[in-house]
Amino acid sequence: MFSVLVTNPKGGCGKTTIATNLASAFAGAGERCVIADVDRQLSSLGWLKRRPDTAARVEGLNWTKDLGKVPNKKGVLVIDAPAAVKDKKTAALIKRADIVVVPVLPSVFDQETTLAFLKQLDALKPIRNNKKSVAVLRNRVRRHTRAAARLDFFMIGTGRQDLGILPDRALYPDLAMQGLGVFDLETKQAQAMQQDWQPLLRFIEAAR
Repeated sequence: MFSVLVTNPKGGCGKTTIATNLASAFAGAGERCVIADVDRQLSSLGWLKRRPDTAARVEGLNWTKDLGKVPNKKGVLVIDAPAAVKDKKTAALIKRADIVVVPVLPSVFDQETTLAFLKQLDALKPIRNNKKSVAVLRNRVRRHTRAAARLDFFMIGTGRQDLGILPDRALYPDLAMQGLGVFDLETKQAQAMQQDWQPLLRFIEAAR
């Protein structure tokens, strides 16, 4: 399986929201999709339990105690990493991933933590040798604000591929409560929001 790791040691940056919506996107497109939950809170697996039978099927793996092997099947594995992950575990997760997605919020605290984490990733051999791609996704952004402008400037300084912006939308937590993602809906609002995900989806597709 092609593996996408969603990670950042900063808690609350939206890793699970991104992981679950990616899973809904791949499953909705007819692909076999598995989500591996590495966080002890098991938020992604909780999302799966709430997911209705009428929604496209997503399988779940509990990797909280031991990191499992990537399934030897066609499809996509989305790995939802925990916050405050230790260096050895980060290296083990990177080993299992084909690409790494790092979400960051428009907050100076998030940006400082993210910048330090990107430097940590650069020290890992698979990334240092350009065998693994790392990209940054700006999350929960309110456009045309000073915080959004500062985040734009931060992105330039990272030197990483920019996966665009996911605006701050009230629909995301509402869908999470139902075990759904934005790709499970066909409303005009959902279809408009799906466009925000296209840079990330194109990044993933180009790496496969």
